Amino acid sequence: DMVHKAAFSPDGRRIVTASFDKTARIWDAATGAQLTVLAGHDDVVWTTAFSLDGGRIITGSTDKTARIWDAATGAQIAILSGHRDVVRAAAFSPDGKHVVTGGDNTARIWDANSGLLLAVLAGHGDIVRTAVFSPDGRRIVTSSLDKTARIWDAQIPADLYAQIEWSRA
Repeated sequence: DMVHKAAFSPDGRRIVTASFDKTARIWDAATGAQLTVLAGHDDVVWTTAFSLDGGRIITGSTDKTARIWDAATGAQIAILSGHRDVVRAAAFSPDGKHVVTGGDNTARIWDANSGLLLAVLAGHGDIVRTAVFSPDGRRIVTSSLDKTARIWDAQIPADLYAQIEWSRA
């Protein structure tokens, strides 16, 4: 079906595409050969991106979830649930420890390994269309149909991780 988004891997050897057929696909950039199909979303895959090390992929969907995948095997690593609408934006932090997603009127920061929600960035008055980390990973910029862009502090306090681990124990 229609391909909505495409992105190169950091080394330029692979391409990931997001499609209306409910899949993302990984392709060899030199030959065009399909390498892997990332299947698991229940609806249109709206956005996709590689981590900076090329080892993982994130996808966002109209099924209101984002998913993290192993880029080598295609195995699903985590499902990120919590948005009330389409996940239109998704990106890894430069160090690969976090992801940011955007969709409804919020952006959300997640732990990229466990899939735990770490923070909700609320304040936009309409759909968040873009959410990306700064090159140093310390800030996030979002843009919205509310005609604004916002800059957010992306630093997660160490004590929040301790609280999460304590409550999981």
